[in-house]
Amino acid sequence: MMLVLHAVRLKGFADTPVIAARFGLDPEQTAEDLLDAEAFGWVARSEFAGLGGWSLTDRGRRHNEEQLRADLGGDRAAISAVHDRFVPLNAEANAAFTAWQLGDTTDRRPFERLAAELHTTEMDLTRQRERFAGYHSRFTQALAKGGAWITGVEVDSCHRVWFELHEDLIATLGIARQ
Repeated sequence: MMLVLHAVRLKGFADTPVIAARFGLDPEQTAEDLLDAEAFGWVARSEFAGLGGWSLTDRGRRHNEEQLRADLGGDRAAISAVHDRFVPLNAEANAAFTAWQLGDTTDRRPFERLAAELHTTEMDLTRQRERFAGYHSRFTQALAKGGAWITGVEVDSCHRVWFELHEDLIATLGIARQ
């Protein structure tokens, strides 16, 4: 159940197949887990502009934070060290994404550098928790597609992947976004 709730948190609003895919979970079991979570008041299903999906309730967010704290155990220092290295990279990423969105640049080199850094970051994180796997491959796949795949909101863009990693780190550590 922890991974299902955590996937909902990372995605923000998503339908069952997307939630199941985030951590490679069985879609049928994920559907059952989401219904159970809904019964506990941890998630809510809603429809908006023809799209349907799940989102965490405040109660579900608190419950997922408790799950993550319990799961973290003695690995806090190692994951915190990775987060500390991530913070300046995040500032670089925000600048690169903003420049791209504003049309100030079409230079992909900053994103290529971020992809390389992301590879190291992910390797360090997966030594602690396998659930951190996949960010680098998703980022590089989006980067290879270019265009809207850099900052788009309707696709699994570089920006979306980066945002999810940041959310994963702060949720895992129980800290505020910087």
